[in-house]
Amino acid sequence: MDLRSNNLNKLQQETFDVLILGGGINGAVSAASLAAKGVKVALIDKGDFAGLTSSNSSNLAWGGIKYMESYEFLLVNKLCQSRNLLMRSFPSTVKEVRFFTTIQKGFRFPPVLIFLGTVLYWFIGRFKTKPPQFLTSKKIESEEPVVDTSNIAGGFEYSDCYLYDNDARFVFNFIRSCLNYGGIAANYVESQGSRRENGAWITEAKDALTGEVFNIRSKVLINACGPYVDKHNEHTGQTTEHRHLFSKGIHLIVDRITDSDRVLTFFASDGRLFFVIPMGPKTCVGTTDTQVDDINVSVTEEDRQFVLDNINKMLKLPQPLTKKDIIAERCGVRPLAIKGKGGVADWVKLSRKHSIEVNSNDKHISIFGGKLTDCINVGDEVAECVNDLDIGINFTSADLDWRWYGEPSGPEKEEFMHQAKLMKLDAMTDPSSSELLTTRLWRRYGINALELLERIRETPSSAELLIENSEYLRCEIELAAKREMITKLEDFLRRRSKIEQVVRREDIINAPGLKDACRIFFGDDAEAKLQEYVDSLVDEKASKTAKNEVRLATG
Repeated sequence: MDLRSNNLNKLQQETFDVLILGGGINGAVSAASLAAKGVKVALIDKGDFAGLTSSNSSNLAWGGIKYMESYEFLLVNKLCQSRNLLMRSFPSTVKEVRFFTTIQKGFRFPPVLIFLGTVLYWFIGRFKTKPPQFLTSKKIESEEPVVDTSNIAGGFEYSDCYLYDNDARFVFNFIRSCLNYGGIAANYVESQGSRRENGAWITEAKDALTGEVFNIRSKVLINACGPYVDKHNEHTGQTTEHRHLFSKGIHLIVDRITDSDRVLTFFASDGRLFFVIPMGPKTCVGTTDTQVDDINVSVTEEDRQFVLDNINKMLKLPQPLTKKDIIAERCGVRPLAIKGKGGVADWVKLSRKHSIEVNSNDKHISIFGGKLTDCINVGDEVAECVNDLDIGINFTSADLDWRWYGEPSGPEKEEFMHQAKLMKLDAMTDPSSSELLTTRLWRRYGINALELLERIRETPSSAELLIENSEYLRCEIELAAKREMITKLEDFLRRRSKIEQVVRREDIINAPGLKDACRIFFGDDAEAKLQEYVDSLVDEKASKTAKNEVRLATG
């Protein structure tokens, strides 16, 4: 029996201390934190883990420099501390990166004033990154020749952080941590509604793959449904002080624009921050910031043109980027927490800070807003909230202080690196890769990377690449099949990895090793799962065409 099927059985048979709805970053860290403290916790998601907002971010873990303009210094201080904690705890994953920012002539603030803001930002960040540097237009042209300096008044360089792999992978590793601590999690299981009965929560759940409906019993219910928090609270009769507004953000992935590993930062034509972000062998460009009412969003022609127009305006490219240059797209909504039910909010100025509301009588917790940078605080705060509820859980100070996050300690890493050195593992590194194989495997799997070494020693062919340009070995796919709940091919290609973000879909489909990967993941269902993936791409393309035709028809 595979991992997901085994967990589905346990969901139906056991009563849990806590059931978490939603496997985005808020739900994932809540599950990892609680499970590490001995709480009997379960988590379900209507789709795949990190399937919405948490797989469509800018892949940045930053201290909130944009909130300096609105004088939210306490928030910036908190986010900088959170960023620094992530850097210390996940040194292989959350890495410092230089932001190379240019200011156009006539901008609302002079470059020197904004640069002084970056110095204050560095100070608030406790000097944990490299110091900022002021840039003249001549220096910008020298350092980054791709930047068009014809209308630039100056700029600056400062540091923040980014996720080396991708946001969804970062989120899943918290899910995996929950499982390691004895928690239960299952993807593609949707809550049909929850009710209180005899002092417990009964959640009616539906397996999206089979249609089977069953009940999950829990003492506490945590609503971590991201953009769907408000809708689920309506179903369960929960009244909250907060609600969500939604901002749509999109990114386009194109071939590498510059050899630099910096993040190029501009202010787009609408005044919002605009990024050119390294993404392995490719470049991620964006983002938009559009208020929407519908959670189900997609990239429109206007979105694409906005991004293309801005990048072509800001950079001196050999040829302007066009739609033909787009390899992949990222699109999601940011749930922004706001108090009150009525009135009009200046949504552009809303921050991504989170808010947690507790209904002690109903033993119900709702998590609003949030971002990757502040995720550890969310996990700790949720644990404290559960501890305060009268359900027979009394954490000791040691439980509350337990370090439930981060990479394994030094000795384990040293052991992995020593074994890898004896195997001459780095000699097997793909020449086209930007990093050594040992570095990559440790970052993705931590102590479980030792299992990969054992597999390679037993069967050297398991170190071969299955999909060209993917940077994933056969043994990694075997490990993912066993430990990472790959239910659909897209789960692996889009979220456990970033293959679908850096390799064109037609190249993925035509890759000789894709069928082999499907056999590893799905066994006898390999052909059906591959066809399901191909059909989903066709349906997605048809849906986009239909939506664009409707927009054109309605003006």
